[in-house]
Amino acid sequence: MAKTKQFTIAVDNQPGAVAAIARTLGDAKVNILSLLGTSQGAGGTVQLIVEDPRRAKKALDAARSSYQETPAEQHELPNKAGSLAQCLNQLAAKGVNLTSIHATAAKGGKKVVVVYTAEAAAKAATAIA
Repeated sequence: MAKTKQFTIAVDNQPGAVAAIARTLGDAKVNILSLLGTSQGAGGTVQLIVEDPRRAKKALDAARSSYQETPAEQHELPNKAGSLAQCLNQLAAKGVNLTSIHATAAKGGKKVVVVYTAEAAAKAATAIA
């Protein structure tokens, strides 16, 4: 399990909104590790995990992008049925209330990467240790 930062950015629900964020970070040589975007009506949010949070923050500030930075946990699981449920059950047993979660794996890959934020970050840190 690795501690990281999640950036949540409010965007307009229009073509190119996510591309502008990706371009801002790409131009600053910030590698995006994980991205989740959702929209509702005229707006939406993009949640990012990046390789270098300090550099991402600097790039977003320079672009005058409004964002929220939240402590997050990144955890690798075996890419097999039931491993996510086991992980989430451990967190629930410790009373950890998730505020966001996303996971991805390549088809045929051996590992799944799960990223989550929680109301009780200290509890989350000890739940899977």
